[in-house]
Amino acid sequence: MAQYETVIGLEVHIELATKTKIFCGCSTEFGSAPNTHTCPVCTGMPGSLPVLNKKVVEYAMALGLATNCRITQVCKFDRKNYFYPDNPQNYQISQLYLPIARDGFVEIETAAGKKSVRIHEMHMEEDAGKLVHDEWDDTSLVDYNRSGVPLVEIVSEPDMRSSDEVIAYLEKLRMTAQYLGVSDCKLQEGSMRADVNLSVRRAGTEELGTRTEMKNLNSFKAIAHAIEGERARQIELLEAGKEVVQETRRWDDNKESSYAMRSKEDAQDYRYFPEPDLVPVVISDEWIREVKARQPELRPEKLERYSREFDIPRYDAELITESKKVADLFEKTVELCGKPKKVSNWIMGEMFRLMKERGMEAEELAFSPENLAKLIDLADEGTISSSVAKKVFEKIFTDNVDPEKYVEEQGLKTVNDEGALKEAVEKVLADNPQAVADYKGGKQKAFGALMGQSMRALKGKADPASVTKMIKELLEEQ
Repeated sequence: MAQYETVIGLEVHIELATKTKIFCGCSTEFGSAPNTHTCPVCTGMPGSLPVLNKKVVEYAMALGLATNCRITQVCKFDRKNYFYPDNPQNYQISQLYLPIARDGFVEIETAAGKKSVRIHEMHMEEDAGKLVHDEWDDTSLVDYNRSGVPLVEIVSEPDMRSSDEVIAYLEKLRMTAQYLGVSDCKLQEGSMRADVNLSVRRAGTEELGTRTEMKNLNSFKAIAHAIEGERARQIELLEAGKEVVQETRRWDDNKESSYAMRSKEDAQDYRYFPEPDLVPVVISDEWIREVKARQPELRPEKLERYSREFDIPRYDAELITESKKVADLFEKTVELCGKPKKVSNWIMGEMFRLMKERGMEAEELAFSPENLAKLIDLADEGTISSSVAKKVFEKIFTDNVDPEKYVEEQGLKTVNDEGALKEAVEKVLADNPQAVADYKGGKQKAFGALMGQSMRALKGKADPASVTKMIKELLEEQ
């Protein structure tokens, strides 16, 4: 079989985290009752007029600057005409001819090495509504809450060659948007969506093959599966002497296969023309400087600062800074307790373990840095043992409890009373004569058994070093 190369470009839609929609004052809040955040503008009523939200332009500029794009200082909106039930005006206000940003790039890194993925353009547009299909009643309902929510669409050049590169590119875009605060990029809520344009060609050739576009990709896992599935489908067609048809396909993650939706449209199919109800957007040099000045510290700068300020391994710093939510948690906790290495250990160990067990994303973390800082101090002071500290952290993780109050209420403080400690260990030694005899006979493992029994008897509330010392003292006396 001939060797084939996969050529991939992405169209990534990112919902901007403004409080109101792009052309009206309706709320962008996710998850509200259907059709409760609507008005004549975002439902396309005759005679209604759009008014551009300035914050949308600033968020788009911030993302463009952070991805090395050139800002179009005179940009304008266009009408993209198509009929679909979730599109109330029968057109979408978008940008074709003069998008807000162009000619950028992002650096990605995979197992194959570093690579630059070029960004062709980035444009602002309004989102459509959402169709809800009820197969039981054989009906479809429309929720226009999402209609008019601001989007930026980021169109890459066809520079990616594998699913690994695609995921690395998407993760870089998501991380950048989250650090900027312009979007939460929650794929499960649709605030980040990707359409994959994919073709294959014989290795060594320059001419691009016929591409297909895949939609309905709402997780990185689905995107990776869709790329591998579509690549295999196109190669199978070419090997059989058939042609790949340019079309839009829908990925079914349950069946792990795609099916044709419609022929792929080109720009002329949408009959674009300048939006008559909106004036061009003129972006001054001063406005660009203002937006640049407000740009927060992004991950590369944060990594450099961590290596200067905090005594933590580079590996820890890389994992912590992968998410702005985790990085903010780390920094705030360090600010409160002044122990960066210990904060890093709790995040890298117990927190990531619990997140993995529960299949959680960083954005779902709900406990406060104040409570984590208090826990670290309690453990450092010897107020609670390390085993108790782990149990208390789990309560902080799930319920954001105040560790000081929780430890007090549950009676979890370390047993520092030497009399109580001695009494508990004496009982363990008396109840386990065989283990005592084994230890005295040279079996070191027997000491571990006595230690475990003693810690259980003290309900994990004793300092292990103190228990070890007490056992040895009492054994020497016998």
